[in-house]
Amino acid sequence: MRLILGSASPRRRELLAQLGLVPDAVIAPDIDEDPIKGELPRPYCARMAAEKAAAVPCAADEVVLCADTTVALGRRILGKPRDAGEAAAFLIALGGRRHEVITAVAVKRGDRLWTREVVTAVKMKRLSDTELNDYLASGEWHGKAGAYGIQGRAGAFIPWISGSFTGVVGLPVAETAALLAAAGYPVHGGPA
Repeated sequence: MRLILGSASPRRRELLAQLGLVPDAVIAPDIDEDPIKGELPRPYCARMAAEKAAAVPCAADEVVLCADTTVALGRRILGKPRDAGEAAAFLIALGGRRHEVITAVAVKRGDRLWTREVVTAVKMKRLSDTELNDYLASGEWHGKAGAYGIQGRAGAFIPWISGSFTGVVGLPVAETAALLAAAGYPVHGGPA
């Protein structure tokens, strides 16, 4: 059985490696990731993961794994910032407050789809002007929901989380293993 990772994220490949898994193919789905007017963060995130899975073609002997990570500040969706100005606005808004990081995982095999959303509460400290400017200059905010990656420099800005660390990085490992197993994909060296 072949595993197709429907994501170009190197972080998701690294997290799969924690399970001892290397995808047989990587296909980044090309979908419209704009939220629907009035859409709430968790349903939006679940819809994105399912649409990504639907967009990746697969044969009968293949399993497709897709995920979407969204940062939610109340009812507001903080996606990937378009530029440094938007990244700064996100980081300032998150400073000193708790927010949620939602990662939805979708596993497809044939016409079946297994899904799960993992919600982690995160608190970011209020950033000084120097911290904010240095982080923006690092470019690490590019391509990251909410303009930060907890596994990088921004980890120094996060004094508290409650939930899945790997979910905040972009792929909740325990839940992903359970979904793959449910789809019949061998996890942890089980039979193929």
